[in-house]
Amino acid sequence: MKKAIVLGGSRGIGKAIADSLKTIDCDVIATSKKELDTSNLDSVKKFAQNNKEVDILVLNTGGPPAKEFKSVTVEDWQKYHNQLFLGFCVLLQNITIKNGGYVFLISSGVIKEPNPRLVISSAYRLAFTSVFKLLSKEFAARDISCINIAPGLIDTDRMRELIQDAEEIKKTMPMKRFGEPKEIGDFVKAIVQNNIKYLSGIVINFDGAYSNYTL
Repeated sequence: MKKAIVLGGSRGIGKAIADSLKTIDCDVIATSKKELDTSNLDSVKKFAQNNKEVDILVLNTGGPPAKEFKSVTVEDWQKYHNQLFLGFCVLLQNITIKNGGYVFLISSGVIKEPNPRLVISSAYRLAFTSVFKLLSKEFAARDISCINIAPGLIDTDRMRELIQDAEEIKKTMPMKRFGEPKEIGDFVKAIVQNNIKYLSGIVINFDGAYSNYTL
C-alpha cells in the first residue's frame, strides 16, 4: 500500500485529492491547517520529523487574500513567503520521496497569467514553481514524477471568497461552468493508478480552456 500525504486535505481541492487516492488503496494522511501550517516553520519542521518518508506528496495550501501591490504589508509578505514557498522547500528537504513516487504541486493559473489583485500569490507561487521545475530533474533519476497542477476557476470556498459575480463569470467561460474539485482529484488518482511516470516537470493548466496563454 502506498503512503500519501495531502497538505490542505480537509477541504476543497486537497480533500478531493485525498478522497480520490483513498479509493485506490492508498494510506492517506490529509492534513488540516491545525495539523500543518506551512506559514509556521516550527509546524513544518515538526511535521517533517514525524513523517520522514512517503510515496506520494501533494503540496497544497490555501491562498492569500486578494490585495493589490500597494496594500500588501511586510507581515503579509513574510507570512506568505513561508506559506507558499519556504514551507514547501523545507518539507522537500526533510521528507524522503520513495523511488518511483510522485510529488504533485497544486499551484494556480497566476503562475502563467499574474493577477494584480492576487499579487502575493502570483509572486510566491511562481517562485516555488521554478524550484519545483529544477527538482523534477533531480527526482527523475529516481523515477519520481513531479507534476504541477495550475487550477483555474474551481468551485471551492476559496474561489467563492474571491469572486462575487460567479454567475456572470460563468457566462464568459468556454464550458459555462467552474471546475469541480473532484475532477482534479480524479486526475491525480489516474496518474498514480496507471503508473504514469514520463509526465514530469510539467504544468497542467486545469482551467477548462478559460485562460489565454499558450505555454
